[in-house]
Amino acid sequence: MLEIGNKAPGFSLLDKEGNIVSLRDFAGKKVVLYFYPKDNTSGCTIQAQEFRDAYHQFVDLNVVVIGVSKDDVKSHQKFCEDHNLPFILLSDVERKALQAYDVIKQGSMYGKPVTKTLRTTFLIDEFGMIEQIWHEVDPKDNAGEILSYLRNQR
Repeated sequence: MLEIGNKAPGFSLLDKEGNIVSLRDFAGKKVVLYFYPKDNTSGCTIQAQEFRDAYHQFVDLNVVVIGVSKDDVKSHQKFCEDHNLPFILLSDVERKALQAYDVIKQGSMYGKPVTKTLRTTFLIDEFGMIEQIWHEVDPKDNAGEILSYLRNQR
């Protein structure tokens, strides 16, 4: 399990345009890396809209916002278009980053086994270290919580 102060696991994943995006691309900047279950579901849409509405505040603080789910590139394209999302969404269909960040949980739904993505947000500092972790976040408060934390660190 990852903890504050650990080196953030690296990743290289596809964005909504099919371009490879790696964590190392953002060296020297803070990164909000949020993991969410599925595009266009109610909680995930609320969370994405909250990040969208606060996006310029993150930009003003020189912070990159990246969302990651197991959805494919095409799903991310539609999600971004439907909700005018200005930040990066990455596709992790092979669940490599989800596993590296330990945000997968085995569960059951209607008696059948399912793999769930835990709604978790990491703040990664300019040196690639985990500065803060928010577990089981409330979709409607996540962006605000992070902005409050960032402003209190200044």
